[in-house]
Amino acid sequence: MTSSHDDDRTSGDNGPSGGSDPIESYLKDFDAAEKKVAGEIDPGVRALVVAIAVVILLGSLTLPHSGVANGWEVLVYGDDARAEVITLPSRLFVWFEVVFGVVASMLALITRRWALAWVALAGTAVSIVFGMLAIWTRQTPAPGVEAAGPGIGLIIGWLTVIVLTFHWLKVVWSRTALQLAAEEERRAAAAEAERRGDWNV
Repeated sequence: MTSSHDDDRTSGDNGPSGGSDPIESYLKDFDAAEKKVAGEIDPGVRALVVAIAVVILLGSLTLPHSGVANGWEVLVYGDDARAEVITLPSRLFVWFEVVFGVVASMLALITRRWALAWVALAGTAVSIVFGMLAIWTRQTPAPGVEAAGPGIGLIIGWLTVIVLTFHWLKVVWSRTALQLAAEEERRAAAAEAERRGDWNV
């Protein structure tokens, strides 16, 4: 009888409830929350603005980029683009607005991946520089070269990538702030667990 009671007490002391640590479970929850925050974005109402901006970008490619050459012809460097002496900054701008302003932005909206939002932000930010250079080169052609000025498609596309860059910056920054908050909470929980371990010793 006595050994039976001793066995019961021993098994009760080593049970799941006796060995569990609520702080450790708390830390695991924080780790899971931090990983989720780090990997996903929640653009909210900005998603609609980004989607509209992508549609406007696609529409701007059908409008004159310079002279008779529209954005799509500049993209593939067609006959009209060669006839209008389209320079490298214009071609780079169109490629960047398609790859980052359209493709990367849509992928980031669909997948809600934080990494893709960063790619869209970086690409559209560089597109602003190329767009400015494209407008400048159309306004100041090389001596002896007759070239049309910047078209409405180029100007609308440049303004649209500025809007996209602003909104992606807001989305990425808000997610980064949440990441920092989650990391701070995890550190506080880890410090509390360490203090509890010292007290138990």
